[in-house]
Amino acid sequence: MTSPTLTPTRTWSAVLFDLDGTIVDSATDIMASLEHAFTELGLPVPADDVLRSYVGPPLLDSLRMTAGFTDAEAWRALGVYRDHYGERLLASPVFPGVAGVLARLHAAGVPIALATSKPESMARAVLEHNDLTQYFTVIAGASEDEERSTKADVVAHALRGLQVAGVDTENSVMVGDRGYDTLGALANGVPTILVEWGYGSPAEAGDALAVVHSADQLRNLLLG
Repeated sequence: MTSPTLTPTRTWSAVLFDLDGTIVDSATDIMASLEHAFTELGLPVPADDVLRSYVGPPLLDSLRMTAGFTDAEAWRALGVYRDHYGERLLASPVFPGVAGVLARLHAAGVPIALATSKPESMARAVLEHNDLTQYFTVIAGASEDEERSTKADVVAHALRGLQVAGVDTENSVMVGDRGYDTLGALANGVPTILVEWGYGSPAEAGDALAVVHSADQLRNLLLG
């Protein structure tokens, strides 16, 4: 990704964070559970680059569109995946420096929300395991039944949660790693900063406000 000039120009009223590929390095564990699901269903395991493309967007949609599953097949695969991934969920490490960014934002009084397409219960468990829950005003994720799963819906859910908590969301910003994060945030009028340490490609950076390659750059862009 090519990074635009990183000059703070405003004070953000709230910051929304993606989880997988932004806060935690979960690709290896997610891909292993996807491989398990395909194997259990007696299907060829996709190449690593295809498996990696599943990380971020709603998995049920990816199973339908990328794998070509029917609704019934996608739900079955999702169940096998979740059973396996639930045992690996807490193994994914936090990316270097990200916990420090969250701590600095919190100390500066900037409200933080999580906005992830991972099921909300799983997302909360990951934050709690890594002692990060304390920094978040709102934890928003996909619903267990996948009725709320698109990034646009999850971001809207996070913004509503912040508003209920009395937070001004007029000048909010999203931090993510995929073009999917950018589009979901833009659907809610929120610009996005993409992080290079995640799972996106340069082609996904076109609609982003900025791209950062380190936690220090991210902190500076968010706090000045």
